[in-house]
Amino acid sequence: MTVNKSIVIACGVVCLAFAALALVAGAQVTPASRPVRVAAAPAAGESSKTPNAPAASAPAAADSGRQLISRETYNYLGTGRRDPFVSLMNTEELRPLYNDLKLVAVAYDPAGRNSVAVLRDVTSKMQYRVKVGQEIGRMRVASIGPKSVLFGIEEFGYSRQETLAMSDSTKVRTQ
Repeated sequence: MTVNKSIVIACGVVCLAFAALALVAGAQVTPASRPVRVAAAPAAGESSKTPNAPAASAPAAADSGRQLISRETYNYLGTGRRDPFVSLMNTEELRPLYNDLKLVAVAYDPAGRNSVAVLRDVTSKMQYRVKVGQEIGRMRVASIGPKSVLFGIEEFGYSRQETLAMSDSTKVRTQ
């Protein structure tokens, strides 16, 4: 029973923290940064004027016990834009990866115009039929040979070439 009470109390504290953050976030959405004046409240039994303070002019006396705080606020209009906090590596447009592909079959044209390769993504079991020049994920098919496919891959500003070869299915399997 005491465990359940502590869980309920912890959930209440978390909810209050999120509510406070929402209020602060709502207060920060301003068109430009501007200084905020914060007045220090006098303690119980004290007057707002400090004893032994030198006499000051009228504007300085009005600012006694106050502190000037400057803060910047930001406003991001995300309409029509990609969320900058979402990882690029999680999007489906990057799939399939070179390491996940297996060359299943090749219909090879010696003239090189109509060759077709059949690839299978071993993780998702999807099948792709590709021709020379076609893009698949971040890869572009550079050439198709009788038993291989040459890919041009661009990642993070660098380009490289990788060859995916068909595995020999005539070998005897041993288990």
